[in-house]
Amino acid sequence: MKVKAAVASPDGSPFHIADVELDAPRADEVLVRMAAVGLCHTDIFAQQDGYRFGRPGVFGHEGAGVVQAVGREVTTVRPGDRVALSFRSCGACAKCAAGHPAHCGEIRQLNFAGARPDGSSTLRLDGAALASNFFGQSSFATHALTYVRNVIPIGPDVPFAVAAPLGCSVQTGVGGVLNILKPERGSALLVTGCGPVGLSAVIGGVIAGCAPIVVVEPHASRRALALDLGATHAIDPTTTPDLAAAVREILPHGVDRAFDTTGQEAVLGAALRAMASGGVLGFAGIAPRGTRLPADLNIIMGRGLRVCGIYLGDADPAHFLPMLLEHHRAGRLPIDRMIRTYPFERINDAIADQHAGRTAKAVLTFS
Repeated sequence: MKVKAAVASPDGSPFHIADVELDAPRADEVLVRMAAVGLCHTDIFAQQDGYRFGRPGVFGHEGAGVVQAVGREVTTVRPGDRVALSFRSCGACAKCAAGHPAHCGEIRQLNFAGARPDGSSTLRLDGAALASNFFGQSSFATHALTYVRNVIPIGPDVPFAVAAPLGCSVQTGVGGVLNILKPERGSALLVTGCGPVGLSAVIGGVIAGCAPIVVVEPHASRRALALDLGATHAIDPTTTPDLAAAVREILPHGVDRAFDTTGQEAVLGAALRAMASGGVLGFAGIAPRGTRLPADLNIIMGRGLRVCGIYLGDADPAHFLPMLLEHHRAGRLPIDRMIRTYPFERINDAIADQHAGRTAKAVLTFS
C-alpha cells in the first residue's frame, strides 16, 4: 500500500516527506494507522548519524494509532483497537523470560538492523528498499507495520498524543527511577537534563515519593516545567561553575539517587561527586563516541556507590505501559504539560524547536 513517510537521507539532511510502498502484514505483523508519534532524541541522532541502522530509511519509535489489519497468527489485537507502540523483543530468551525484554538477546537484530530478521524491508521508495523496522515499527509514517510484542492496547480514554511518548521516553524516565534506581520514599533525587526523559524521571521521582528533587537544566522554560511537575530545586548550569558544590548547598549529605540524561563527562563527574554514601547513579543519555565516565574508583568504592546504565527503563511494555496509563488516569503522570503537537509534515520544525528548548516534548500528529 502507498503511505507517506518522513525519509532520512544518507547525508543526514532534514527529513523529507515522500510517498513510499509499505508491505501488507505478514502472519505475525500488525498494520497500524498512525494518529501520533513522539519525537525522541534517538530519532534525531539516528537521522544525523545512522545509528548502525542505515539510510535512506524511516525512523520513529513512539507511535500510537488504530489497528487496521493483522496477520493470521495475531490474536491479541484486532482491527479498530487503539494502541501504543514500543520496542520489539523476542519473548523467548532468558532476559525476556525474566521480565527484562529491554535486554533481550535479540534486541539489536529486532530493532536496529534496518530490516526484518530475514533481511527483507517493509518499505520501498521508487522500488528501492529503505531501512525500516526501526524499534520494530518505523512510525514516522501514516501507517506502520509492527508486531504483537510491540503493541499495547490503550483503551478509549487516552489521547493518542499522550499515549505515543509512553513507548520510549516516558517509559525510560519513569521506569529508570522505579525499576533501576528504586529510591526509598524520602530519598533525595538529582536529575541532570530536563528533556522528555529527564522530565519523566522527575515525575517518576514524585510517584516514588522522592524529596527533595533537584534538577540541572540550561533552558529556563524547562527548569520551570520541571518545578511544575514536582521538582523542588532547579539549577542553571550555565551560571554555576561547580555543579557538585551547588547540589551540596541544597543537600549537604549528598543525593541518594541521580539520573543523568546528558551523556556529558563533566555533568556525570559532578553527579558522582554529589552522591551520598550508598547512592545510585544511573544514566540514559546517548553520549558521543568515546565518552568516558570520569570516576575516581576509590570514591565509588569508599562510598559504596553504584553506577548503572538505564536502557528503556528496564521495563516490560506489556505491563509497564498499562501501569503508566493508570498513573495518567489518576493524575500522577501529567505528561500532557510537556507535550506540544505538530502536524506530521512539520517534522523538521519540531526537531528545531525541541533542539532549541522551545519545546519540551514534540509529538507529531496525523490528519
